[in-house]
Amino acid sequence: MSARRATHAGSWYTDSATDLGRQLEGWLGQADLSHGPARAIIAPHAGYQYSGAVGAYAYRQVSPVVVKRVFILGPSHHVRLSGCALSSLTKYRTPLYDLIVDQQVYNELYQTGHFETMSVSADEDEHSIEMHLPYVAKVMEDFRDHFTIVPILVGSLTPEREVLYGRLLAPYLADPQSLFVISSDFCHWGQRFRYTYYDRSVGEIWQSIQKLDKQGMSLIETLNPSAFTEYLKKYGNTICGRHPIAVLLNAVSTLQNPSNGHRMLLKFLQYAQSSRCYTSSDSSVSYAAASLIFE
Repeated sequence: MSARRATHAGSWYTDSATDLGRQLEGWLGQADLSHGPARAIIAPHAGYQYSGAVGAYAYRQVSPVVVKRVFILGPSHHVRLSGCALSSLTKYRTPLYDLIVDQQVYNELYQTGHFETMSVSADEDEHSIEMHLPYVAKVMEDFRDHFTIVPILVGSLTPEREVLYGRLLAPYLADPQSLFVISSDFCHWGQRFRYTYYDRSVGEIWQSIQKLDKQGMSLIETLNPSAFTEYLKKYGNTICGRHPIAVLLNAVSTLQNPSNGHRMLLKFLQYAQSSRCYTSSDSSVSYAAASLIFE
C-alpha cells in the first residue's frame, strides 16, 4: 500500500504520538458537546499552536460510533485546480495510526468524470487536509478499523462548479454514516496577505475583522450558497476554504429541496484570531469551528 507521509508532523504539530494524543484530548476536554451529532463540521487548518483549540469545538460534536467514512474537503494552496482532485495513495499516515482511503467511494467519484488525480508531491505539500487527520484519528480511535477517509482537494471553483460538486456529494452527505470535514481558516488580514479591509466605524482593526468574519459566519449559518457568494464578492474576505464551504452549502441546498425533505441546522461554536491587529503593519488569521446537524 502506498502511503502519504505526515509531512507537517514535527513542525505544524508534534510528531510524538503520546504528546499529540494528550494535546488533542486536552482541547477536546475543554469543548462542550452542544450541537451534535455532527454530519459536517467546519474547522481550521493552521498549526495546532494557533488553531488546535478552536478545531476541538467542531470535533467535539462528532459521534464516532455512527461514522463509517470521513470526507475531508480542503482548499488547494499550491497547485492550480479548476475542479476537484483525489489522492493516488491508499493510506494517509498520522503519528497516531494510518488512515485508509476509501477506494470504493473514490471509484464512484471518478466515474462521474468530474474528478482528477493529484500528484503525490501536490498531496504531500498540501496542509489543508493533513491538519485534520490527527483530529480524525483521535476522535475515531475506538473505531480505528471500522472507518475510511475520502480526501478531496478542492480547486478555485466557479459558482456553477460549486453547485455541480455539491450535487455530486449530496447523496454521501445524506448518509448518516458519513461525516464531512470542511477545512477552512477565516480572514487572513495584513499586507502580507494583500488584504487590509478596515471599517473604522467598528473600532480597532481586529474588531473590524471580527465583525466581517461574524457576518460571513452568519450567512453560512443561513445555508444559502448565493448569499455567501455575494458576501465574498462584496468584501473579498480571504476565507481560504470558501470553495469547500460553498460545496457543502450546495450539497445542503440539494438535500433541503422540498422533494428530499431533509432539514439541517449549522451553527458556529467558536471563533479566535491568531493575534489582534491595531496598525496597518500587523497581521492575523482568524479561525472558526462549526457543526451541521440533521434535525
